Amino acid sequence: MAGLEGTDQPRQRSGAAAVRWMPSVEDELALKALDLFGDPTLGEVQLPSRPESAIAARRLTQCVVLRHWGLSAQLAEHAVLLVSELVGNAVRHTGARCFGLRMLRRRGWLRIEVRDPSRGLPCLMPVHELDTSGRGLFLVDKLSDRWGVDLLARGKTTWFEMRVADR
Repeated sequence: MAGLEGTDQPRQRSGAAAVRWMPSVEDELALKALDLFGDPTLGEVQLPSRPESAIAARRLTQCVVLRHWGLSAQLAEHAVLLVSELVGNAVRHTGARCFGLRMLRRRGWLRIEVRDPSRGLPCLMPVHELDTSGRGLFLVDKLSDRWGVDLLARGKTTWFEMRVADR
């Protein structure tokens, strides 16, 4: 502990005391993102169409998947990566001022949606080993169980779904 170097510290006996959860810096930032943008499990939240919004979307996803839904760290890692890819596409390719993010959970599945006002469809391109871009939908295709695009009257929703083990 800081300031107590050289001092013997009492050891916790295993199982003797309840473990107390201490939020990490990432947890704090995720909670700030929830306060700022809203809870994407309650309805679509709007984020500005800027590259830095990918950070907020990743934090929201991690917070929901790990803390709210209590799912595995690996599933959260994959979901965060895929959200980042969908948000990146919405920011880079649509010219929109904002995009929407929504997260749904039903028995055995989670679904994450990114909505934007463009009706231009994303395209799954062949990926080669040395490609430096164009891998986003390839990753979505490989890491999700299902994905797709729903055309709307104004825009589209790009989504992915992943199977989850229900307790």
